[in-house]
Amino acid sequence: MDVTIIVPTYNEAENIPVLIERIFGAVEPEGFECEVIVVDDNSPDGTTESARGLEDSYKNLTVICRKGKRGLSSAVIDGIEAAGGEIIGFMDADLSHHPESIPELVGAITFGDCDIAIGSRFTEGGDAGEMPPLRRVFSWIAAHTARGLTGVRDPMSGFFFFRKGVIDGIELSPRGFKIGLDILVKGRYRKVAEVPISFGKRGYGRSKMSADVIKEDLLNLIKLYIKGILSHVSK
Repeated sequence: MDVTIIVPTYNEAENIPVLIERIFGAVEPEGFECEVIVVDDNSPDGTTESARGLEDSYKNLTVICRKGKRGLSSAVIDGIEAAGGEIIGFMDADLSHHPESIPELVGAITFGDCDIAIGSRFTEGGDAGEMPPLRRVFSWIAAHTARGLTGVRDPMSGFFFFRKGVIDGIELSPRGFKIGLDILVKGRYRKVAEVPISFGKRGYGRSKMSADVIKEDLLNLIKLYIKGILSHVSK
């Protein structure tokens, strides 16, 4: 398997069939083998059933239903454990990340000399698009706050691809929504490519962004700063 794409879900029953069709439609003409792993947190709206109804049509689609567990980062970690690809990526299920950008992100790794490729809203040519106001403000503040940890312009992006070896031997935090920043801070890599993307409008359903989610991610950001300071002092 060349590429694994992990899609964490909660209450995305209407979006997931559209997303899966667009993912495979985007990658099949490119000639690389791709699997998609949907990791659903036992959504009450029938997301698991909606995704499993597609497995006969897409042989490289796997659906994992987690009962008693919640959280985007932990879902991605569970997807990584099941991944067979040498390149691993993750993206949102709400259609705000355009699958048509996947070949460019994968190509930045396979044909370039980078180990991580990020779909960036804040690099030149990128666009935050129709991002909800609360999410836009949080993303801007968090991205600028995280500059002390990484030089990446959009470290809080949820559209993120990396070589599997980047996370060998490291422990990722299962809490919060911004596992990409965790990988940027803890991972083993040489170079990051930021591929400009336009952030799209949610397809169906409601955003999961809330004050509690923002609080969780800000706490994780503080923990990463503390870890970095302690690591620097101990050297």
